[in-house]
Amino acid sequence: MRPRVIVTGAAGLIGRYVVKSASRWAPNWEVHGLSRADLDLTDRVAAEQAWQRLKPHAVIHCAAVSRTKDCEQDPQLARRGNIDATAHLAYLSKDVPFIFLSSGEVFDGKKGWYCETDRPDPINVYGKTKLEGEQRVLQNARHAVVRIVLTAGTSQHGDRSFVEEMSRSVKSGKTVTLYGDEFRCPLPAGVIARSVWELLDKGASGLYHLGGRERLSRWEIGQALLPWYPELQGHLVEGSAGGHTGAPRPADLSLNCEKIQALLSFPIPGFRSWLKDRMHQGVDIWDYEPSLL
Repeated sequence: MRPRVIVTGAAGLIGRYVVKSASRWAPNWEVHGLSRADLDLTDRVAAEQAWQRLKPHAVIHCAAVSRTKDCEQDPQLARRGNIDATAHLAYLSKDVPFIFLSSGEVFDGKKGWYCETDRPDPINVYGKTKLEGEQRVLQNARHAVVRIVLTAGTSQHGDRSFVEEMSRSVKSGKTVTLYGDEFRCPLPAGVIARSVWELLDKGASGLYHLGGRERLSRWEIGQALLPWYPELQGHLVEGSAGGHTGAPRPADLSLNCEKIQALLSFPIPGFRSWLKDRMHQGVDIWDYEPSLL
């Protein structure tokens, strides 16, 4: 019998890649993916029953209320999903490894190239709830938190990644404004999935940052995607974060990833170098089994 790992958020962007890539990166694990349709993680009784039935040997917690706008509009929804459910699942998993996918949004974005030792200071509801979720998880010395920033890939319904959102907008006749002064370190979901499997395999615990090697503005990210998404041509407009309205957005969420890189068996790629290599190799841009790795 192989040990069983539960992957929450299995229908989401990262959770889907974690489940799909298991045969490649985690062949010794029996993977049980749970989507929102399978289990409401905010239902404590249902979650307890699921954990008693499945008896996991490890948990990878990808599920979240992740849209910043939704969190601002309904802070209680964000709290139930990102704090209460996370804390409860961590408690149910107190005797096994538990990896929680968090966010660079726990920082205010004034500094950039954040290390794990930098003090968090979230400026929006999403970041605040993810930070409190982290704190609950890290009360257990066996558990781990992985902060990510901007994830690229393809989701089940084509509505999860920032790339998909851009493509959907322009196909509906809209223009997309990308800030030239807002910086991120995007990473394909397949890279995140492999990294998470390697952390689990090594029994890693504690706090880790995971982002691409390149610090890129939103505008630079859009320009890098044009060869792959020609529908974006002529529909991207460069703007400034100074004119942003809506939920507060940190200006610079680039992450220093030296700590996690020391544990991984492969080099974390930069976003533009990833796209260039995929074009050169003539393979699927977001393939979860990349020959690059």
